Amino acid sequence: MADINLKEVTLIVGVVTACYWNSLFCGFVFDDVSAILDNKDLHPSTPLKTLFQNDFWGTPMSEERSHKSYRPLTVLTFRLNYLFSELKPMSYHLLNMIFHAVVSVIFLKVCKLFLENRSSVIASLLFAVHPIHTEAVTGVVGRAELLSSIFFLAAFLSYTKSKGPDNSIVWTPIALTVFLVAVATLCKEQGVTVVGICCVYEVFIAQGYTLPLLCTAAGQFLRGKGSIPFSMLQTLIKLIVLMFSTLLLVVVRVQVIQSQLPVFTRFDNPAAVSPTPTRQLTFNYLLPVNAWLLLNPSELCCDWTMGTIPLIESLLDIRNLATFTFFCFLGALGVFSLRYPGDSSKTVLMALCLMALPFIPASNLFFPVGFVVAERVLYVPSMGFCILVAHGWQKISNRSVLKKLSWVCLSMVILTHALKTLHRNWDWESEYTLFMSALKVNKNNAKLWNNVGHALENEKNFEKALKYFLQATHVQPDDIGAHMNVGRTYKNLNRTKEAEESYMMAKSLMPQIIPGKKYAARIAPNHLNVYINLANLIRANESRLEEADQLYRQAISMRPDFKQAYISRGELLLKMNKPLKAKEAYLKALELDRNNADLWYNLAIVHIELKEPNEALKNFNHALELNPKHKLALFNSAILMQESGEVKLRPEARKRLLSYVNEEPQDANGYFNLGMLAMDDKKDTEAEIWMKKAIKLQADFRSALFNLALLYSQTAKELKALPILEELLRYYPDHIKGLILKGDILMNQKKDILGAKKCFEKILELDPSNVQGKHNLCVVYFEEKDLLKAERCLVETLALAPHEEYIHRHLGIVRDKISLSSFAEQSIFPAGKVSGVGEAAKIPTESVKEILSESRPMQITKTNDNKSQSKSNKQLGKNTDKETPHKTTKDIKEIEKKRVAALKRLEEIERILNGE
Repeated sequence: MADINLKEVTLIVGVVTACYWNSLFCGFVFDDVSAILDNKDLHPSTPLKTLFQNDFWGTPMSEERSHKSYRPLTVLTFRLNYLFSELKPMSYHLLNMIFHAVVSVIFLKVCKLFLENRSSVIASLLFAVHPIHTEAVTGVVGRAELLSSIFFLAAFLSYTKSKGPDNSIVWTPIALTVFLVAVATLCKEQGVTVVGICCVYEVFIAQGYTLPLLCTAAGQFLRGKGSIPFSMLQTLIKLIVLMFSTLLLVVVRVQVIQSQLPVFTRFDNPAAVSPTPTRQLTFNYLLPVNAWLLLNPSELCCDWTMGTIPLIESLLDIRNLATFTFFCFLGALGVFSLRYPGDSSKTVLMALCLMALPFIPASNLFFPVGFVVAERVLYVPSMGFCILVAHGWQKISNRSVLKKLSWVCLSMVILTHALKTLHRNWDWESEYTLFMSALKVNKNNAKLWNNVGHALENEKNFEKALKYFLQATHVQPDDIGAHMNVGRTYKNLNRTKEAEESYMMAKSLMPQIIPGKKYAARIAPNHLNVYINLANLIRANESRLEEADQLYRQAISMRPDFKQAYISRGELLLKMNKPLKAKEAYLKALELDRNNADLWYNLAIVHIELKEPNEALKNFNHALELNPKHKLALFNSAILMQESGEVKLRPEARKRLLSYVNEEPQDANGYFNLGMLAMDDKKDTEAEIWMKKAIKLQADFRSALFNLALLYSQTAKELKALPILEELLRYYPDHIKGLILKGDILMNQKKDILGAKKCFEKILELDPSNVQGKHNLCVVYFEEKDLLKAERCLVETLALAPHEEYIHRHLGIVRDKISLSSFAEQSIFPAGKVSGVGEAAKIPTESVKEILSESRPMQITKTNDNKSQSKSNKQLGKNTDKETPHKTTKDIKEIEKKRVAALKRLEEIERILNGE
């Protein structure tokens, strides 16, 4: 075996870089979203052991919805990417490109076992530039192929050193081979197939046997005419060790998937559920289809599921001719490689093994897979193809007549492949570009139409997305997911009637219950979301809440471990004012997933409804233990602490609100509530800063505007409060407390009695029974020297609040003033002080603070409509205003002080009236 030199390595790495540099500018698309963006196993907060308990997509292997793809080492490399760059795609693509370069270099070393140096470099170059590899290299999830291939080739190279002098066994390389096979398998399942390559190499390459020779030796041994040669015994021992190791790996792998195969639907692989002979004819036809993609990679497609390749239902189908031709050609190569000795036959044999054996797990021969054709699984088989091409080129170029022509053809192939790869990389720039490129190749795959729709939907282009979703239903009328997508898009367009019709259509396509008949039917887990989505739609109608609940219960009956159904039902039961039943639903969901921070959060909401704030706070804390950055838990637990009135909880509440604004710097609610906390702590300057930040982000933030004005009023900055109140009333002209505060400032500070009068009259237009506004209007009449009108006004006010002592007292003062005309020139009330009439004339601080309805933890983690055949969703609630009558002990003391001060002022007024 010749060693590779620096020039060859530089050439290979340079070519890979030239072909894949533009992949660095691509994003996360297609399966990358599930494996990277939505996979919590990448996060440092997730224990490392979880990687070895979950599948490639972060789903526990024990769950039925798991794809059973066990690749913890690949996920570990994603986690390392996340550690250094979180979710910036460039680093992920860069590492993939590096891995592809490493595979290409190791492949060059393998080629030199069977080809001369020049042909080996050509095979490696062809492998480096082949367009079929773009899915494995440019698609981030293709890293499973890249990593597995590195250890796959390393295991094979290690095994080639297991033959010592005199055909002795060198055990160290064999032990290393077994270890590398295990590592390759933990990167991707097909890594185990390298054992078959090693067995073929041992028998036909290392020992030099041919098929006729093996048949002769076996025949003689069975007839008792000879014994097994020692070299053959040595070979058998090595093969037994390899096979036993492989069997052990397979047993462990079966245990990991808990002896369960993944569940795929007929949409993923239609041939897998087709009857004989359709299934066999179609699966056999897929072999020449894959071979054609290697030979002519001009039309590549990211998704070959559903109706991409129509089923072959008859022996008379013309496509059977391609299958027959393929097997004839493959058989001829097999006979040549096994029957005749020589270097050429050995090269062909190893090329065929590299093409066939790694492809077996994806061939549907032993178990169904979730795709029809997948370009990424051709990554290793393409190695055998490249060896065959390089070997054939070597044979042709040795003939002087065809030498120049062979070089020209080879140069054209490598150049065109490199340009095709470079161009193909741009298809993976975004989901829209990827799926649109696929539709150019294949328009019979409803999943592609759906995924283009999803890409447009993510851009909020619902009208255009709807066209693609509808086309998906035309291409595949029985596609449940497509009808669900149409329904969700109609809902986003506020066309609820059409949305319900689409959901009902999807529901009608689900397996129906046949009365009196017991049977089992497999249902794709995401298809059950039709019940969730339909229920979420109709529950907007208050008269149909029971109907929505029935749909949730139907989903649960079909799948008792359907966690999302329990969550959605709990949300509905809260809306139906059934918190105890909602609690039961969330507790059931927690039995299925105790590590779900959203569930603990929602349970906290239930405890709020049950008036159990301490239990609610415990559940908020549990949610934050699982996810310290859970935004809603941070926000609402802080508000719960604030509303408790316990001073000792305020520092923690402030800390959580600071964490919240760090996560959501554009949400004004976080800054507003920090301002409210600062007001409670009498930190006026800090409160002012937070309120201004909230208003800067949301200019019409009612509560922030009012409380900032109130803050200025309380800190003797009434004139600064006035423009804030003007702004508040511009957005909310019916804001009663804002009008009261403005009227007070106009009376007491601006001496604008007319302006104050307009404010108080406006209040009474909005709320004729408002005692405070009515009383202050009486004060205005008094200031205008209209004592009779003031008297009538106070009588009317007293009728509204007959038990208010200060109104009785003030009415008596006015009547005394009327009866004592000798005091006409004397001011009874302190000039301009509306509040001097009594405590109700002043706007008490405790009654005008406003908070947000969402400040109380009343938002639950809602269920969004689920996307079929696509990605996941995220949400964060927005908030609206609300006033609260809550008073702390300190507030009550302040009220009492004001009451005492008001009584003192009344006594002074009485002394004036009595002429003292």
